[in-house]
Amino acid sequence: MTTHCVTPRMRPLSPRKSGIFCVLDVGTSKVVCLIARLMPMEGSEVLRGRTHACRVLGIGHQQSRGIKGGAVVDMEAAENAIRLAVDAAERMARVRVERVIVNITGGRPGSQLFEARVNVAGRPVTDADTHRVLEAAASRTARQGRAVLHSLPNGFSLDATKGIRAPQGMIGDELGATMHVASCDVAAARNLMLAVERCHLDVETMVATPYASGLAALVDDEAETGAAVVDLGGGTTSIAVFSDGHLVHTDAVAVGGGHVTMDVARGLTIRVSDAERLKAFHGACTSSASDDRETLSIAQAGDDAGESTQIPRSRLVSIIRPRVEETLELVRDRLKAAGFAPQAGRRLVLTGGASQLTGLADAARRIVSPHVRIGRPLGIQGLPEAARSPAFAAAAGLLVYPQVAGVEHFEPRRSGGFLATGTDGYIARVGRWLKDSF
Repeated sequence: MTTHCVTPRMRPLSPRKSGIFCVLDVGTSKVVCLIARLMPMEGSEVLRGRTHACRVLGIGHQQSRGIKGGAVVDMEAAENAIRLAVDAAERMARVRVERVIVNITGGRPGSQLFEARVNVAGRPVTDADTHRVLEAAASRTARQGRAVLHSLPNGFSLDATKGIRAPQGMIGDELGATMHVASCDVAAARNLMLAVERCHLDVETMVATPYASGLAALVDDEAETGAAVVDLGGGTTSIAVFSDGHLVHTDAVAVGGGHVTMDVARGLTIRVSDAERLKAFHGACTSSASDDRETLSIAQAGDDAGESTQIPRSRLVSIIRPRVEETLELVRDRLKAAGFAPQAGRRLVLTGGASQLTGLADAARRIVSPHVRIGRPLGIQGLPEAARSPAFAAAAGLLVYPQVAGVEHFEPRRSGGFLATGTDGYIARVGRWLKDSF
């Protein structure tokens, strides 16, 4: 069995073609399906990397089941949640979809940089030379037990000159390339694909969640000058660092908004559903002068009499604050250890449902970076008001991804394994029939 592989690859979207795409954000707390039409457009000054305008035709939103820490833990429950979300989006859009673009948060996402050099013998660099050096870099990316999600060229060098974006036509002796590879555990990617395929859908490609959030929430200047996107989900907090217009680092910590909810449920001895409601409507991670005066009514778990207890809001804040600070400290330490603290210092963009907690941006300014903003989906038309929040940044970013998919460069198919689930789907059968027949 192949123990290292590349997740399914999608064909780049031509700047002159329209298309209807379906995306699936499978998270620990929610499953979101968006169906949208992408139409060619003139360039935007703020979102210069986008070639298409995006209009949402249908949206499906469902409470997640069978997902823990971004990974599938109950196949049947995950399948049912995905089915319900896709069905709602199809009904609203009045289209039937066969392929989806899926994000992945679990599976211990991580990054590596690879370098390769080829000889160009003092002549002008051609497209064939750049392709050759990128293939040389991509051929080294395989790692046991890891599935490659993204393989992104981050720049070229020519002899001693580094940071070259387009070396074609330049003269030198040795052409180099740096490749950033984002990967996750093979098992996590395979099980998520299987959950989707059991809904009779083909996975067109898989995208790292923080990369998708960055595609939706960052403006070009932030991606160029350096920024860190922190997506605070229900079970995982994932990180993507952008610099010079490229994704340069991904990481994740296994703590999210769901851990805060569980802390509240345990600390106040209330039901998890009540804890989530209390956190959403009254929770905060920074203290205020009125916290001791403001009282909240809570019903103890298992109390059928319906009697409620009064607690000061300060007690709720005292439960929430340590977990939020721990999460932000983990993010800060991970960025520092990887050498990307300077980019986070220039701009920290918070996305994900847990980023909406009152006072979280202030806590992030105190712990991680003085320059913090909440990131929302940018340039996506047709989103309902409730979906224009940070919680939908990853889903919206999956609609941007087809416009930038052509930047990636993967190891040739003949020498690298492509991720399969063993379900032998319709597309695979047709492909094999074409190969055998012609």
